Amino acid sequence: MSTTAEKFAPGTFTPAPQRSSATRMIAAQGRIEALLLLRHGEQILVNLLIPAAILIGAALVPVLGEQTSLEQIVTMVFSIAAASAGFTGQAISLAFDRRYGALKRTGASGVPAWTIIAGKVLGVLATVLVQIVVLGGIALVLGWRVSAGGAVLGFMTLLAGVTTFTALGLLLGGTQSSEIVLACANFIWLVMLAVLGWVVYSGNLGTPGVWDLVPSVALADAMDGALAATIHPWAWLSLIGWAVFAVAGTIRWFRFDG
Repeated sequence: MSTTAEKFAPGTFTPAPQRSSATRMIAAQGRIEALLLLRHGEQILVNLLIPAAILIGAALVPVLGEQTSLEQIVTMVFSIAAASAGFTGQAISLAFDRRYGALKRTGASGVPAWTIIAGKVLGVLATVLVQIVVLGGIALVLGWRVSAGGAVLGFMTLLAGVTTFTALGLLLGGTQSSEIVLACANFIWLVMLAVLGWVVYSGNLGTPGVWDLVPSVALADAMDGALAATIHPWAWLSLIGWAVFAVAGTIRWFRFDG
């Protein structure tokens, strides 16, 4: 008869705990974040129904002025969708996860803050892709058209915008109390929406000047150029600047508890 030592290789039952690779950690975090976002009814309302209503309403009724084209309306709505999913949704959900101790278990597992950031960016990106498919379909029905090059560059711009707004949401939600976040996140989102709406209404979306310092305007400006297969450098610089600031701030000040 063979002994136990002969059946199993040496070291089979020797514990060898170690951290998973960065790729596996990010993929796992991104998957669970995407599932949580796509199953949340309130988030679907904010992230999909409201932008769809704005798109249809602004396209059919000239509330943004007669000079505003469908292309500009679509650009604005895509930017609103990314901002609502990345900033408002993440800030509020993260703040309440911290308040009720849900993130303590994640922190106890040894997962670093940068993994949570990357995973949440992937989760938000999955949500935004669903938004873009639905909103893009509505826009196509309304008469909007985009070239293949514009679509590719637009996706890259969308990825940059999602990263920026998700990082800003994590910076707010990961450092402040849930009460402060609940009030500030919605207020900031409304301010960014109002500023973007004013820029579009005034006909300055392609050349917003100093308004490019506002993240929502920077994303819309960059998207406006991208969908036309061009690059607006000042908008991109603003987006990259906000992203670097938010990611660095989140890694530095993020707290797992509330």
